[in-house]
Amino acid sequence: MIPTREQALELVKKYNKEESHIHHAIAVENAMRHFAQLYHEDPDLWGIAGLLHDIDWEMTTETPEKHCHVAPDLLREAGIDEDIIHAVQSHGFGICSDVEPSNNLEKTLFTIDELTGLIITAGLVRPSKSLADLELKSVKKKWKDKAFARGVNREIIKQGAEKMNMPLDDVINETIIALRPVEKEIGM
Repeated sequence: MIPTREQALELVKKYNKEESHIHHAIAVENAMRHFAQLYHEDPDLWGIAGLLHDIDWEMTTETPEKHCHVAPDLLREAGIDEDIIHAVQSHGFGICSDVEPSNNLEKTLFTIDELTGLIITAGLVRPSKSLADLELKSVKKKWKDKAFARGVNREIIKQGAEKMNMPLDDVINETIIALRPVEKEIGM
């Protein structure tokens, strides 16, 4: 089954109580919907995969190597489609999962999971505390500062852009565009 957005969000909230984790799920969801449209794919399917991608995050924070390993059972129990489950598993490739992203949906999720955090953080340090006036050059400047958003794995983002066959600058710019309409919903 491919759940509705409401069902998927309810499932995420069942296992994740921290507001920041819900905001992250919504950010990734919206970026996925945006990229699905660029690829002429199903934005609902891609958005649901983005929304559910970290469903086991709070359950695995003490054991991060288990992230992406608990999720399949939770999602199967809820009757979620195996394509979504595979995408959720693959977003942690090389970090906590050996499931390699194999299609456009999975490659995009792998890439933008990390990237959304960098972009949101870059927006929050602006005087406007907004994405409305955030530009690619600002994100690229922050990218070079390794102390900025230290937890964001820039190498994963670069690898992901390569997997997507899209220039890194384009991936960053499209993600900025994707997040602007939901900045209030994601806590900005």
